[in-house]
This record gives sequence, structure tokens and C-alpha cells, in this order.
Amino acid sequence: MKTFLSASIRGGRNLLPTYIKIHEFLKNEGHEVLSWHVADPELEKTESKMTEQEIFQRDMDFLKNAGSVIAEVSTASTGVGYEIASALQLGLPVLCLYSADANVSAMILGNDNELVKCKEYANFQTIENEIRAFLDELK
Repeated sequence: MKTFLSASIRGGRNLLPTYIKIHEFLKNEGHEVLSWHVADPELEKTESKMTEQEIFQRDMDFLKNAGSVIAEVSTASTGVGYEIASALQLGLPVLCLYSADANVSAMILGNDNELVKCKEYANFQTIENEIRAFLDELK
């Protein structure tokens, strides 16, 4: 399945190791991660060579070609929220993952759209289990 991975970039990269693990897990499970750049430690250098419009268009094109969205929402990010809302407009199922100590927006946790699943995690094993269950449900 083609999956869009959404995670904070300009809002903060403190969870980059988690993004990398999610990306690797998805690839190892045979999924194509369209937005692989989210897990790229050199992302800021790459995106500094792109215009705001190029970044927007790239991400919107990825969303339009995805079958699902997996969003790490522990770090507040306008871009992640925009991508989730856009995914829902496109009718894409969205899994929102967040750490137990995160202060996640009510706009995410309170969304009762049947396409949105919000799951708290305590460790990476929990993340793997939640992703696997979410994607298996879509098959």
C-alpha cells in the first residue's frame, strides 16, 4: 500500500528517531512510503533548496496518490494538521499516533470522523502493533 507519513518538520524535529523507525517499519512490511523525506535527517538542507509552493505541491501530490495516512501527532504542527484535514477531504483513512505524555490538540483527538483513528503509544512495539492493526483493517 502507498502510505503518506506525516510528522512535524518545522514544528520541531525532536521525534526524528521515531519517524525514522516508523518509516523503516512500513518499508520492511512492504509498504511504499511516499513522504519518505519526513524521516530524512538531512531534510532541512533539502527543503531549503525548494520554494514553499514546491513543498506544498509535492506533499499534496503524495497525498493524492496515497491509500492511507499515518501521522505522528505528539509534536504540535500546523502542517501535520493541514495534511490530516486534506487527507480526510480526499477520503483517506488516517492513523494518528501520539506518545502518552503528549499534549495533543482536541482538533485531532476530538475528531469523530470514522476515517480517523487516534492511538496512544508507550513504546515502539505499541506503534508497530497499532500500525499493523490499522493497515490490516484496510486490506
